[in-house]
Amino acid sequence: MASGRIEAAGPSETPISRRKAARPAGKGSTGAEFDRFDLRPELLAAIADAGYESPRPIQAEALPPALAGEDVLGLAQTGTGKTAAFVLPILQRFLAKRRSRECKGPRALVLVPTRELAAQVQLEFERLAAHTPLSSIAVFGGVPVPRHVKALRARPDVVVACPGRLLDLIQRGNVSLDGVEVLVLDEADHMFDMGFLPDIRRILGRLPVRRQNLLFSASMPREIRSLANAVLKRPAVVELANSRPAETIRHGLLYMDEGQKERELRQLLGGEDFSSAIVFLRTKRRARQLAQRLDRAGHAAVALQGNMSQAQRVRAMRGFREGKYDVLVATDIAARGLDIDGVSHVVNYDLPNVPEAYTHRIGRTGRAEREGRAFTFVTQADKSALKAIEKVLGERIESWGGRKSKRDQQEDPWQRAVSRSGRGRQREPQRSSPKGAPSKGRRSKAASNPAREPAHTQACEPAAPPAPAFGSGVADSSPLLQTRS
Repeated sequence: MASGRIEAAGPSETPISRRKAARPAGKGSTGAEFDRFDLRPELLAAIADAGYESPRPIQAEALPPALAGEDVLGLAQTGTGKTAAFVLPILQRFLAKRRSRECKGPRALVLVPTRELAAQVQLEFERLAAHTPLSSIAVFGGVPVPRHVKALRARPDVVVACPGRLLDLIQRGNVSLDGVEVLVLDEADHMFDMGFLPDIRRILGRLPVRRQNLLFSASMPREIRSLANAVLKRPAVVELANSRPAETIRHGLLYMDEGQKERELRQLLGGEDFSSAIVFLRTKRRARQLAQRLDRAGHAAVALQGNMSQAQRVRAMRGFREGKYDVLVATDIAARGLDIDGVSHVVNYDLPNVPEAYTHRIGRTGRAEREGRAFTFVTQADKSALKAIEKVLGERIESWGGRKSKRDQQEDPWQRAVSRSGRGRQREPQRSSPKGAPSKGRRSKAASNPAREPAHTQACEPAAPPAPAFGSGVADSSPLLQTRS
């Protein structure tokens, strides 16, 4: 197999020695069945129970080297199915080789940035290990420490953890990492964004030198590249397009003034093609207040933001997954890693604080190769933020309603929006559902064509704060979200 190097994006970045991952034999990786990977019957049964028919591209390329015990570097955008790409090799390995009597702690450690992602990854372990004796637990802040201590005493095979709480348990002497055979760093770039890199390095110092390492990241900033160099040994690299949104997502811009946002949102939620939506805002207060107003207006809406307790966040996520709520109003706490079926719409009510978050936000729809729609509300104050997003994407984001004409391109889109009907209304996005779009779910309690809000009601909405400098990481930086305990 040929060896090569990943060239750094800039002169100060260190390249990573790597090998290109081998594709499994067959007519095509995405059409191959899971049985071509020689998985154990127990795992194949769980795969069938989960409804997986064929491996996704990231799985088709990452499974062979991971199953062979090699280190893997996975570069893929969110929503590509990478969780199963590391869960299945871990379970296969542990079924083939029993735990030694000397091993008192977990055999696999999966580090993730957020509580919601920890719970989701642990749920995937449970689902795919349903026909095996293997066990897993999730460890994160917001849960009483004695509950984690009790679960660790049962000697789970896999621990999925947020770095802060895991370090706390290590320092208390409640968990030993001496028996870890496999380390997974999931959403590594997001952990860096949240300031977890020093914690990760301290945890690495507690692990055995001989182990398998799997690192997954949507992007490769210099710091993550340096971490990968230190952790991975000649990794097989699985590199999918990781800056642009998935091809299953139709996304575009809607230009408006700040006071028009809520009215536009309610019209989208009342459309015939709507089944469920995630609405992203920059601040916790705005997310909470918008969810309350939507709920009072008859929509089944709930907030998800960092000031909520762990129990409240769990209830919100469970209610949204189960269809009790069809609108989740969230800060960027929900932008990464969460896999929720059938989300038809993503709405960027406010632009994200960092341009890379755009892809992660809209990646909540169009998952599992279904089609989805993403709408971004843009005000005149968002000009520089929009340019930064388009620079990361490497392309211009078009307006909803079709490509701009030459005349439109020369005209200020905000002035055009304000001039239409004297109320800033833009041409409506197409209402017909695209082929393969998520099936229509429970409709909002609001009427499908809600009346426009009177002007005095619109004025009650607080204006969005100016977008912080990109990379500042100040949005939703609550202790609950980034806790070290």
